[in-house]
Amino acid sequence: MKMNAQIKPEASQTAYQPAVLPARTIPVAPGDGIGPEIMDATLAILKAADPALAFHPVTVGLKAYEAGLMAGIGEDTWQAIDAHKVILKGPITTPQGGGYKSVNVTLRKTLGLYANLRPCVSYHPWVTALHPKMDVVIVRENEEDTYAGIEHRQTDEVVQCLKLITRPGCERIVRYAFEYARAHGRKKVTCMSKDNIMKLTDGLFHRVFDEIAAEYPDIAANHMIIDIGTARMASRPTDFDVVVTPNLYGDILSDVAAEVAGSIGLAGSSNIGRDVAMFEAVHGSAPDIAGQDIANPSGLLLSAVMMLVHLGRAKPATDIHNAWLCALEDGIHTGDIFRDGTSRQRVGTRGFAEAVIARLGQRPSRMPAVDYPEQAPTALPAERSDAPVRTRARKTLVGVDVFLHWDAEGRDPNALGAALEGLAGPDFRLALITNRGVKVYPEGNPQTLRTDHWRCRFPAVGETVDGRAIAHLLLRIAEAGFDAIKTEHLHAFDGVRGYSQAQGE
Repeated sequence: MKMNAQIKPEASQTAYQPAVLPARTIPVAPGDGIGPEIMDATLAILKAADPALAFHPVTVGLKAYEAGLMAGIGEDTWQAIDAHKVILKGPITTPQGGGYKSVNVTLRKTLGLYANLRPCVSYHPWVTALHPKMDVVIVRENEEDTYAGIEHRQTDEVVQCLKLITRPGCERIVRYAFEYARAHGRKKVTCMSKDNIMKLTDGLFHRVFDEIAAEYPDIAANHMIIDIGTARMASRPTDFDVVVTPNLYGDILSDVAAEVAGSIGLAGSSNIGRDVAMFEAVHGSAPDIAGQDIANPSGLLLSAVMMLVHLGRAKPATDIHNAWLCALEDGIHTGDIFRDGTSRQRVGTRGFAEAVIARLGQRPSRMPAVDYPEQAPTALPAERSDAPVRTRARKTLVGVDVFLHWDAEGRDPNALGAALEGLAGPDFRLALITNRGVKVYPEGNPQTLRTDHWRCRFPAVGETVDGRAIAHLLLRIAEAGFDAIKTEHLHAFDGVRGYSQAQGE
């Protein structure tokens, strides 16, 4: 990547001695919109503090999409990441429609970047913050949940998105949160989920959290339902220290937390996997202000600081972070955080980079200075050698949910139920029919909105049933002229129901 020649240290910058470190190459994806501008600014600062760094540009984003790569990632990117095990990435614009995939999701899932770390810190009074003492770290599971992207259109009126939560995924993200808290002197980890509604998926996340929390008696642990937890994050963020959540909640919660802390434009993040790490700002590509030299590079810069810490380059990480704090204290602000009475000078993207470079080697006088320890990167939690061997549960098939696309005139669930009762056969009985999860047969409420998508629950007449009986049931349903669009087998595991109980069942 060609450095922007206009980004230079101020004349007063003469005494600073940058770190002398081994050479290291960083694959760099400038991104789209404001990405190239903020990346130029960030790389100029990195080079001033760590001259041994080299930057290798790679193809990610619109240029890759325009080249016909539906995932938005060039082969050069995969090769560079494989060689260097790290990437610094600017914000990406994903084209709407047309089957284009999210670059971020593809990179996270393909590379196994399961832990998304998002610090949310207020810098009051230099950056307006709703809560001046806020200092929270969101640990977001990065691969599972609805972000699996498994969706289907099943009828004219109904589409579905599958939410996938796994025990191994829960175990490693929760353990990462506790290990991070211990390594960084944090005192409490809060789990947020919605297990009062999603009792199996979010229930598993909560249950694993409780199991692992017991292994960390030195760290306080508690659980909150995500809706009230998000509200509390907005109103009382000092109640939190480290928060761990499933993927979707973590995405939303971290944006809320970043805004409460002052601005999402200041929020950096890391995506950590077993062998590879990716660092990126939380904010988007902001194409409406691209090319105007007004974007704030702070989010990407703080992500780059996290990258230096991850790589064991503590001195440049410390120097850059403190210089950035000094620029804030001195009132050198980009337009997004400029405020009359607090700010002293409004600068653009390049001007802010120059201000940070000029303050390398300085330490803030009013905000706490940062000191990253000279040590190897914090290792990811290893699998426990003393973990109990998990025996495989006894799994029994006890029924089937059959989903129908049915749009007869009047959409009368009683007519549908009467027809299906006669098709249940010797192995099953029709227990109920739901529409959008609400019971409509038997004894449904006529006020319930009914679509063309029906779930029909057939529990086994006996204690168990086999797959051939389900196949025969589906054949009878098809021969009767019904359109079965999906089935979900109902299982018990060691005698415990492995499926949600339907309303009214």
